[in-house]
This record gives sequence, structure tokens and C-alpha cells, in this order.
Amino acid sequence: MKTVLTQCKRIVVKVGSSLVTNQGAGLDLAALGNWARQIAALNAAGHEVVMVSSGAIAEGMQRLGWKKRPASIHDLQAAAAVGQMGLVQAYESCFRKHGLHAAQVLLTHADLADRERYLNARTTLTTLLSLRVIPIINENDTVVTDEIKFGDNDTLGALVTNLIEADVLIILTDQSGLYTADPRKDTSATLVSSVLAGDAQLESMAGGAGSNIGRGGMITKILAAKRAARSGAHTVIASGHEPDVLLRLIKGESIGTLLTAATLTLAARKQWLADHLQVAGKLVLDAGAAKALRSDGKSLLPIGVKTVVGEFERGALVACIGEDGSEIARGLTNYNAAEARLIARHASKEIEVLLGYGGDAEIIHRDNLVLL
Repeated sequence: MKTVLTQCKRIVVKVGSSLVTNQGAGLDLAALGNWARQIAALNAAGHEVVMVSSGAIAEGMQRLGWKKRPASIHDLQAAAAVGQMGLVQAYESCFRKHGLHAAQVLLTHADLADRERYLNARTTLTTLLSLRVIPIINENDTVVTDEIKFGDNDTLGALVTNLIEADVLIILTDQSGLYTADPRKDTSATLVSSVLAGDAQLESMAGGAGSNIGRGGMITKILAAKRAARSGAHTVIASGHEPDVLLRLIKGESIGTLLTAATLTLAARKQWLADHLQVAGKLVLDAGAAKALRSDGKSLLPIGVKTVVGEFERGALVACIGEDGSEIARGLTNYNAAEARLIARHASKEIEVLLGYGGDAEIIHRDNLVLL
């Protein structure tokens, strides 16, 4: 771990709801102050740090006197609106003690799915970092519905890591790291100290959600590490209760689980394609087309498409699915769903006859496609 993290300049730190709110009892100001002190020290040493903080909904629940996370979307939005006030005030107060300013940045997955908004968000964050301001990022739960229902801040942490091309994503949780099994149920479970992000065995090790306060469990952290690795970023999953955990990690101490990224990184545009969370439709491919994408570096031709699922427009992001149901790639389609259905299983030379006009030979060109 020493040789990996000691070289990291740009760092994303994600803290979970149970840590921020002391298991839902209210904002843990001592914990927030402790992280602010460590981040201030890293900042003084030349590191750039972004925080992705859960806790708005949990803080809102506490302020409203709710003991259990509500199921209603409107109640969740109300809790987020109430809790966000206290969360931001607390962070600003903690960082001000160290001569630093904090900035609130509320994002939705839709912000990162639109190319122009993605670039605007990137520019804002890098400008804040150049000003030595600490961005505090959270999902914009107050105005978005599907992100509350489906999203989690582990994933958002990975998206931000990709967005600003950070070197490492540090996920602080109430667990010591990734174990070979759920230590709450299996006493023989052992801590995994280091593993390659995206290792197929990781997802089988991860359990479900860890608390009734937040949404994420270990599985979301594993998938976040896999996503962060696409831009070459390493991920550490460690306990937020460890003394000076951030300072010790960056000094190279082995704490928690390190999930290392492969050396190959995605180009920025293809990284953006891969990081869309919601696709407009699916193309089910035959074995030949799957091989052409995976092994041969080819574009997707209509003859290799067996089935078109969903309704989408030309230029939409669609998923390429293998016969076994696994997602092979994502890309921007040259045809809408109706056109794709007409030309599927046909050679490219037949497109003009089938559609009544000449179109692109590929349903998805290789330049607009990224393997997953």
C-alpha cells in the first residue's frame, strides 16, 4: 500500500451516513472536526481533497424525530432538505477553524450523464481545488426521485473520482474493510488487505446493506471501486473510526482494504460513456458480435443484433448484452429503436433498402463504444 498511496495527489474521501450521524443520533461534530483536521493537514502538504458526504437524509430524520428511514419519496426529499442545512453548516464551521472554506456541490447522476453538464461540473470542482476550497459533494436528493430510490454515495464517490481524475477514492465506513464473508455472521471471516479492483470474487464476498440509516452496503463499495478503477484510481475501504486514518493511509500505512486499479485507463470521453447509470435501451448480441466487440476491437454491425429492447432515439446510450445476459459494452446508437429493429440480423448493405435511405454501416461505431 505504501508505494501506491504515497504518490497520490488528488484524493476523494467518501464518508457514510452512520459515521456522519453517529448511527443516526445526529451529526457527530467531533467526527466531522476530526476529518476536517486531517484534510487540512493533507491540503497543507499539497494534496487536493474532495469530500463526498452522506448524512443529509439521516440528519433530517433526526431533526424531524423519525426513527426509521421512510419509504415515501416525498418524505425522503423533505428529510434531505431539512438535513442538508445542518450538514453544510457543520462542515463549513469545522473547516473554517483551519483557515479553509468549504463549498457545497449538489449533483445528480443526470448531471453527469449530460456531456455539457459533466464538463461544467468538472470545471467547477477543479477551480475550487485550485482555490484551496474543500468541495463537499452530496446527491441532490431534494429534487430527484430515482437517485434516492436507486442511487448511493459510494457510486457518486466513484463518479466524482472519474470526473476529476483523482488518484484514489477513500471510502470510510463503520467496517474495518472487506472481509472474506460477513463478519457479523461468520466468525471465521478474515480481512482482505489488498486485491485487484474488479476481481470477480469480490462481489460474492460482499453482503447487503449495513444499516437502516444509509443505502449502501459493502457491495456498493466493491462496485464503486470497480468504477473508479476505470480512470486508473485506486480505492481504499477503511474504518472511519481509525485514529488519523486519512493521514496514515497517505503516509503508506496498511489500513482496511486496498483495491488497486489496473494500469490501463479509459480515455475521458469513453469513461464518460461507461459512467452513465441509466441506459435508454438494450441490444442483445449473438456470440459473433460479442466476440467482435470484446476481442477484435470492431464496431457493432446490425447483423450481430438479435433483439432490440426498449424505446430510444438516435444518439441515445444503449447497453450491449451478451446471450448470457451479461453487459458487454455501452455506446451511442446511430439508429433509433424502430430503425434498429428493422435492420437487426441484416447485413449493412441492406440498410438502404430496409429503411428507404442510406445510413451508417454500424449501429454503434467503435469510437462511440466502451467495453465494460
